[in-house]
Parts: sequence; structure tokens; C-alpha cells
Amino acid sequence: MSSLAAVTRFPSSVYDSRLKAAAVLAARSGLDGLLVTPGPDLEFLVGSRSQTFERLSCLVIPADGSASTMVVPTLELASLKESAITELGLPVLDWVDGVDPYRMCMSLLPSGPFVGVSDSMPALHLIPLGEAMHTQPILATTVLRQLRMVKDEAEIDELRRAGAAIDRVHARMGEFLRAGRTEVEVAKDIAEAIVAEGHTFAAFVIVGSGPNGADPHHEQSERVIEHGDVVVIDIGGPVSTGYNSDSTRTYVLGEPNPEVAEQIAILERAQAAAVAAVRPGVTAESVDAAAREVLAAAGLAEAFVHRTGHGIGLSVHEEPYIVAGNALPLTAGMAFSIEPGIYFRGRWGARIEDIVVVTADGCESVNNRPHGLTRL
Repeated sequence: MSSLAAVTRFPSSVYDSRLKAAAVLAARSGLDGLLVTPGPDLEFLVGSRSQTFERLSCLVIPADGSASTMVVPTLELASLKESAITELGLPVLDWVDGVDPYRMCMSLLPSGPFVGVSDSMPALHLIPLGEAMHTQPILATTVLRQLRMVKDEAEIDELRRAGAAIDRVHARMGEFLRAGRTEVEVAKDIAEAIVAEGHTFAAFVIVGSGPNGADPHHEQSERVIEHGDVVVIDIGGPVSTGYNSDSTRTYVLGEPNPEVAEQIAILERAQAAAVAAVRPGVTAESVDAAAREVLAAAGLAEAFVHRTGHGIGLSVHEEPYIVAGNALPLTAGMAFSIEPGIYFRGRWGARIEDIVVVTADGCESVNNRPHGLTRL
């Protein structure tokens, strides 16, 4: 496959529907409008991958249904070419240094104190916007998450594509993971394979060998991988539309310790139990509990130190979160990870992760590599 996939986006009609839905949801939430700066929300709404700088770029979405407007520095007009803004015919107001873009944004909304802002808006812009509106902005997360949490069929197809691509990388792990190599050396090869197999870049590569596997967010180090090591490989990245993969498998170099193999087999059952619990109407926390109960019954409850999963899409981590205390009912189209793990500080760790999409009567996994401890 090509070494770097071209950046693509959905048809403009998709973004038109999303913008209209965002305005309707903002109105239902009692907001006068939404202010969305560069980040995953802006990419979701208009397909723009522009970045945040010290000069404000902001999409203004009035809740009354009038046209959304992009406010952008003249210097950054070119950044809009990749987006659907021109095709949608949205007004673009550019500004030059010396103009107050914050008051410009507020002038595009009907008078009212309730304005929602995207959660990725930096304080650099949040505070001046608050001063311009003479009140504290409100996070638009509750509005925009309703759109981003439930994926349409085109988004699900992209998650399938990303899942298949990262599966192909895991299938090649025997090429990279060998005793005598450092974690850094292995990670470099994996990152290159992630791109070669269809991603635009490697968003993250975790190679946790031996005791480093007991740190869930270890990345890689100069540690030399040894024969007999249990190794956690957690990898992912975006495909050309920006939708991400994220999959973890656990490997062992040579014959595993029988006790270790038994405990990882229990982890495999816990992960399978959580996947089996997924269906519309059940709560996010009940899926977390399904994995936790299997581990607790085997005396491994304290070894599982994080939530069972996180949503995924344009962000690697987004809502819904599969965690105790989250009573959100699952809905068909939601996509998230199922990734229980067990960790023994100073010794070893293991994690098994799939991305699943809620279907009408259960769920579909976009990752299909073997789940158990893989011997290399």
C-alpha cells in the first residue's frame, strides 16, 4: 500500500446535515449559539483540519438556524481550502491584525448570555471571548457529543478500515518483536508499518516489555527485550479521513510462565465478557462491570487499574467512556474500545483491546486478530 494516504473527507452534504443538527441541538439546550475553534469538533462539523494559533479562527453557529459563519485571520484563509466551507457556501469573515475577532464572533449571534464553546478551545481565546460576551461561556460538550458519539454508516466504514489496517500491523509483529532488540527499535519499525498498512501516521506506539508492561501508558524505552518477556503492544493512528484505530495485543517471546499464561487467559475471558455485554439500552458502566466481575472472581480485581474503554472516532479518546459511574445508555452507532488489563508493578502487564461498534442487537468488533497471549 502507499506509504502515506491522501487526506480525504466526506461529501459536503454530510457536513451540511451536521451543522443543521448542531444548531437544533444548541437551541434545544437553551443556547444562543456555538463557537467552535480548530480541533476535532471543527473537523467533524466542516471537515477542517486547521490548527489553533494565537490569532482566532472560529466557526460561529447560531442556534436560530441562520447561516454559520467562519471567522478566520486573513493569514489563515488558505487553511480552509481542505474543508467543506466553500462547497457549503458558508460566509467567511477574515480579519487583519488590529481588528477584534472576539467581538466579530459575538456580533454574528443573537443577543443572549448563553453561548457554548468547544471543549478544545484554548484559554488564549476562551477568556477574551468571555469578556466580549460579558458572561462565562458554557462548554458545548453536551451538545456536540450527541452528534459525535453516534456514528453514521460512513463513519463506521472508516472505523472498519482503520481496524483492518491496524490488524495487519499486529499480524506482522513477528517481523519486529524479537529478543535482543530495544523497545525503541521495535517501535520504530511498528510506526513505519502503521503508515505502510494504510494510516496517515502513527498516533501512538506502546511497546511495554517485561516490567515496563506494568505501566499502562508506558511508550517505549532503551530497554533490551529479553527471551521470556511478556510484551504489551498498543498501537493506532488515523486513516485518511481522520478516523482512528486503536488495538492492543499481548505477546510473549518463547514459552510463557504457566501462572502468567493462566492469568492472561482469565483476562481474555474478561474482555470477551465485556464485548458480550454490549447492546443498545445497557449502560456504559454495566459493560465495565462485566469485565471487572470476571477478574474479581479470579482475585485479580486490584490488578485492573483503569476504565474498560473509551469512545473513538476523530479523536483517539472521546465519549462515551466505559467506566463505573457512567449510566449513559448505549445506542446503536456508538463506537468505543473494550480494553481490560492486568498489571503487576515491577514484573509484567497485559492488555487486550478491540474497538467495537454498537449494533441493533449487540456489537461488531472492527478488530479480529487472536485475543490470547501470542507466542513469538
